[in-house]
Amino acid sequence: MNFKTPTNTALYSIEEAIKAYRKLSQHNISQIVRNITVDQALILLILENNDKTQTEVADMVFKDYASMTRIVKLMVSKDYLIKTVDSQDKRKAKLEITKKGKTILKKLKPMIQRNREVALNNVSHEELEQMYKTLNKITQNCKSNK
Repeated sequence: MNFKTPTNTALYSIEEAIKAYRKLSQHNISQIVRNITVDQALILLILENNDKTQTEVADMVFKDYASMTRIVKLMVSKDYLIKTVDSQDKRKAKLEITKKGKTILKKLKPMIQRNREVALNNVSHEELEQMYKTLNKITQNCKSNK
């Protein structure tokens, strides 16, 4: 493999795969529930079984805090989430999925599973394990070199 150009690198291929998966996911999710983004669906999945702070969720979905604030505001206005500001520390906000959010998530789960199956079609368990290990090494290399 020739790695002389930026588009012929493993990291570029990772980014390309992520973007292709997000595009597939957004297209299919929109067929089930109009007016919801992949990020919003991911946030609902994260909050499905336990409440978290807005900061915790932002870190889990790789969003900066300003972007997360905008997404949460929109999700609250759609009645997908309830945001409760901590009475002791006004900088902290707990996020909780609403009944409507749970209903939306229930509709989306089969499609989310299908998207994963399509993306991972013909990828063996061994290949997935190796990819996970390799990506984890890349992540650790980057974190340890800040």
